[in-house]
Amino acid sequence: MDKLLTGNRPTAENTGSAHDRVYRALRTRIMHGAIAPGASLTLRGIGKEYDVSMTPAREAVRRLVAEGALFLSSSGRVSTPELSNERIEELAALRALIEVELASRALPRAHMALIDRLQAINGTVAEMISKRDAVGYIRTNLEFHRTLYLRAQAPAMLAMAETVWLQLGPTMRALYGRLGRTEPPQNHKLIIAALKAGDEPGLRLALRTDVTQGLRLLAG
Repeated sequence: MDKLLTGNRPTAENTGSAHDRVYRALRTRIMHGAIAPGASLTLRGIGKEYDVSMTPAREAVRRLVAEGALFLSSSGRVSTPELSNERIEELAALRALIEVELASRALPRAHMALIDRLQAINGTVAEMISKRDAVGYIRTNLEFHRTLYLRAQAPAMLAMAETVWLQLGPTMRALYGRLGRTEPPQNHKLIIAALKAGDEPGLRLALRTDVTQGLRLLAG
């Protein structure tokens, strides 16, 4: 397998099962766009990379296939999904529905400490853009959203949002390259301004635009 999975190799089993460790590591990399759309993975390659046997690798892949993070073909080939325009549109619509609701629920609990934290994360987003670090950009962009949504105190809804992020991870990497960003998303500033003002309609509009604008450009 190509060197799809970079980073430090674990030298011993940590807490939890081997397959759970591999699952979480792969899940994070897929969500953050570290693996390109349509990239092939093999159980042997995963096992070698994470120093585990075939069984934990197989279990991790099975979980990720069930979540839509990996695609298993009829021939048994495992790869990251290459999403059709229709699928991108569907996932963008899901982001708009779920994440706008999460932001709305978070608004009453948006104290100044949260707003300061969001501004700091947005500064890191800008740093990742200046470094042309696509994976770092996706990671910090999702951190911005997750930090806000945690204030909604709606764990089931947040889990649904994260599943959508997971399915979109490789596509988000492709989108980053196409957009050629040079500064943080303007909508992040509008989200923060709406939180400061307690402006729910403004927050909902800024959030909806932020999570759909780029994806719909890609689909178009």
